[in-house]
Amino acid sequence: MADAFISIRDLFKGFGAQEVLSGVSFDINKGESVAIIGQSGCGKSVLLKHLIQLLEPDSGQVLVEGEDVIALHGRALVKHRSRVGMLFQSSALFDSLTVAENVGLGLKETEHLDDATIERTVREKLDMVGLGDVLDKMPSQLSGGMRKRVGLARAIANNPEVLLYDEPTTGLDPITADLIDNMIVELNQKLNVTSIAVTHDMKSAFKIASRIIMLYQGKVEIDGSPDEIKNTTNPVVRQFIEGSSIGPVQVR
Repeated sequence: MADAFISIRDLFKGFGAQEVLSGVSFDINKGESVAIIGQSGCGKSVLLKHLIQLLEPDSGQVLVEGEDVIALHGRALVKHRSRVGMLFQSSALFDSLTVAENVGLGLKETEHLDDATIERTVREKLDMVGLGDVLDKMPSQLSGGMRKRVGLARAIANNPEVLLYDEPTTGLDPITADLIDNMIVELNQKLNVTSIAVTHDMKSAFKIASRIIMLYQGKVEIDGSPDEIKNTTNPVVRQFIEGSSIGPVQVR
């Protein structure tokens, strides 16, 4: 679509002899919440990293409001990345920094704000994820779910236009995973952001996304609403969402 906020155009990416993305294309409108699903190793996280130029494709384009992310360098790339917040799969907190220092790190390094403004922003974002009382704790003192929430607070610290989630519920118990899902939905609505989450957790995908895209063998296998995904007769998609080892998808 011509007016898409984000456009992935014929994206190819391989590592050595292994081709991971084999011509992936899709568009995302501003304000959409999209889940990208698929088997482990299918290229979900690889695709996500292209959106902030942590990886460069072998060919193809990643366009945000018509601007090719892959062509950005220097200040232009820094400016683009400031528009995007990312929750990494491992939360990626610095063990030697307190919770407050982790959340405020990006503000200090890229926004050049004074200490009082950073402290106020950090408190505000931690309050939004229900952790306003852990500012001085170290990551090692937190549970897995709390670390995810600190990572989420850091992701929204710059008031981004786009939020990227890399397996946001991986390694969490079902109750904590549901808490994270609820926070994602709430933050998407409150902050009015465009969200892209890669996940193999179908309960999470159906809860947080208004649209679901499945990658299979390096390409888009299906792209539709949660109801369309639930009701599809595509055997590849059905096998994946039902979690069955029997079907056309082979377990690696």
